Amino acid sequence: MTIRPLIHIEASRPTQDGDGVTIQRIAGFKNPLMDPFLMLDELKGDQSRDYVGGFPSHPHRGIETLTYMKNGHFLHQDHLGNRGELTDGGAQWMSAGRGVIHSEMPIMTQGQLHGFQLWLNLPAKKKMQAADYQDFQKETIPDIELTQGSSMRLISGTYSGQRGPLVRQAVPMLIADLSLNGEQQLSIPSTMQVMAYLYQGSVTTDKRSVGAGHMLYFGEGNTVQLSTDEDARLLLLAGEPIREPIVHWGPFVMNSQQQIDTAIRQYQQGTLTD
Repeated sequence: MTIRPLIHIEASRPTQDGDGVTIQRIAGFKNPLMDPFLMLDELKGDQSRDYVGGFPSHPHRGIETLTYMKNGHFLHQDHLGNRGELTDGGAQWMSAGRGVIHSEMPIMTQGQLHGFQLWLNLPAKKKMQAADYQDFQKETIPDIELTQGSSMRLISGTYSGQRGPLVRQAVPMLIADLSLNGEQQLSIPSTMQVMAYLYQGSVTTDKRSVGAGHMLYFGEGNTVQLSTDEDARLLLLAGEPIREPIVHWGPFVMNSQQQIDTAIRQYQQGTLTD
């Protein structure tokens, strides 16, 4: 067992996207420590004005997205005719591939909205594949007991003999929602880069205490060690890095500026999804 050191801490930044949706963002387009992930948005509010405009129809190319709702609904519709509405605790995955045009509308339940959207990079050989979509309601996501008072909701990957429902992502990943109390060691393949977004409480790792709203990046090893004196909640993100050039412009993520220019031109001409 080799404990992964904590090598970087990054605070999320407040911003707006879509039609004025208020979010907290971790952007990793230029951060090799985040590979194969590109961006994480946390949506949280108890006022409808913070999100009511949602994300009207817009394009993507070269990425996958994973949306996970703790509280609230999330309605997805796209040019392929896919329509899926998440309920509390559900997730949905979309692979843009060569092109998708979709809308996403968050919906509050019981006066609360809390969810996350994660952008996943596609390797060059898969950036021009056909678009794809899948959603998973709460009951399809395994809830794994770790130690007394701690548990894991496993969205993607395998852990403790169980497998998450997301199996069509482009590269091997482990994505999970952790509820921790006390000390916990998590075994994660050494081939993966590992990070965790702390969204509730505080944790101590590698002799450093970190509060909510921060991404923790871990170095090489095969075990992540965390401890807390209170209930802490984290999104655990682990994946095999792609290590390819990234050129990002708005909703498009490709490997060169020429490819970005082509995507913009094709969207303007109405041929992005052809």
